[in-house]
Amino acid sequence: MDAELLAELLEGVRRGRVSVQRALEKLRHLPFEDLGFAKVDHHRALRQGFPEVIMGEGKEAAQIAAIARAMQRRRANVLITRLSPEKIAVLRKKIRGLRYHSSARAATWVGKPIRVRGRGSILIVCAGTSDIPVAEEAALTAEMMGNRVERLFDVGVAGLHRLLENRERLFSASVLVVVAGMEGALPSVVAGLVDKPVVAVPTSVGYGASFQGISALLGMLNSCAAGVTVVNIDNGFGAGFAASLINRV
Repeated sequence: MDAELLAELLEGVRRGRVSVQRALEKLRHLPFEDLGFAKVDHHRALRQGFPEVIMGEGKEAAQIAAIARAMQRRRANVLITRLSPEKIAVLRKKIRGLRYHSSARAATWVGKPIRVRGRGSILIVCAGTSDIPVAEEAALTAEMMGNRVERLFDVGVAGLHRLLENRERLFSASVLVVVAGMEGALPSVVAGLVDKPVVAVPTSVGYGASFQGISALLGMLNSCAAGVTVVNIDNGFGAGFAASLINRV
């Protein structure tokens, strides 16, 4: 339940359209709902402005479906990250209306219209095509949280002219999420060009000495460009969420 639904419920009680008993029943599971294997945080949208997000990795399809249905009963929009094609094939049979975003490896269910809340646009920038899944996870997260999102892909430092060709798009964004693997240089370059916050995302893309993203992570943490904030390796969701909070009106 979010602030809008809570206000709607209280207004219904005030006007006599909803009984006190019915309101109590709706509020009973407001903090969380215990499913036995999971405690679904229905209060999160009220506290943070966005419902709990389900991480699909490591969970059984039946567990994911049960959590998603609990959220659907509360009219909460659902975002499930890190889903394999095998898992989504099972979930589509269990959750009506579920939409799979293959490039983001995520699924969504929208039961309530998404209102644009961001004061500007979020630009998702990625270095190479191999970084797109993490970039798309960030983009989808930001879109679900009510932001205007633009994408600028395959503009890594190996061909810097590709990035500089899009300077106007870089300058016009309110927040930038910059995704890169290998040596992780792209966020430093972007942050040296713009006067907006840059959320850097290291990816596990790269050869042996990249150490599954550790090289990119350390490179971004050691950036000499001011205004770079770094999230964990492959954490597109965290980057999209952080950018959304920065962009919120």
